[in-house]
Amino acid sequence: MTTEAGIVRPPAGAQAVRRALDVLHCFHDNGPDLSASDLARRLGLATSTAHRLARTLLGSGFLEQDARTARYRLGPAMTELGRLAYHQRGLHLATPELADLARRTGGTADLALRSGPHVVIVAGGSVTPRVGLRRPLHSTALGKVLLAWPRRAEDEARALPAPTVLTDRPLSGPSSLTPELARVQEAGYALDDGESAHGVRTVAVPVLERAGHARFALAVRAAPELITEGRLGWYLAQAQECARALEVLLLTPAERRDPRGRA
Repeated sequence: MTTEAGIVRPPAGAQAVRRALDVLHCFHDNGPDLSASDLARRLGLATSTAHRLARTLLGSGFLEQDARTARYRLGPAMTELGRLAYHQRGLHLATPELADLARRTGGTADLALRSGPHVVIVAGGSVTPRVGLRRPLHSTALGKVLLAWPRRAEDEARALPAPTVLTDRPLSGPSSLTPELARVQEAGYALDDGESAHGVRTVAVPVLERAGHARFALAVRAAPELITEGRLGWYLAQAQECARALEVLLLTPAERRDPRGRA
């Protein structure tokens, strides 16, 4: 909405929608159930406001409430939409390929996509109840792949927050990310050697659209004793073979109908 003075203002109700979405985002860390006061603290809102937002989301099924503790968790509507999105993206088709890659390499295979300044693991061995699915975009091999082959309208390093140090071997921060991404693109893969998790080496490659953008990033994780310098080329070849298979499996119905595959 634009006023006579030319000032752009959000449409009526947009702030309430934004706040409701912020409430849902509070559950990204896969932590324990949250009270209204927990939500208020995280969002910088009055407890009464957080309570009203939570009750509204409860009524629509996006949250549910523990009858004993009165704390909130994600509700059945989120489960339904999540499953629909999972199948609409064809991710159920990726599961057998990822399982086969993990079996052949003796590691863990994951598939991830970009969500703002984060990389989100959407399929693979790391998708477990105890493991959070979000990682800082620039602090992982998966994230560097998604940044090196960005989709349209994704502003690479300039949109990133300050670096998040996950171990004592941090990856490059945004100020030095451009040359790092150039190296990743030239090599065709990214390597995380204990920077985001102690004792884990990760090889990540892009799952490309026909237009050359990374629709997803694919990673194989294993102990350094498995992904040695001498065996890195073999692990990379296995990951790239799986990525090529997923590039076909994960085409949308529209892309399958259009051989030109516009993206």
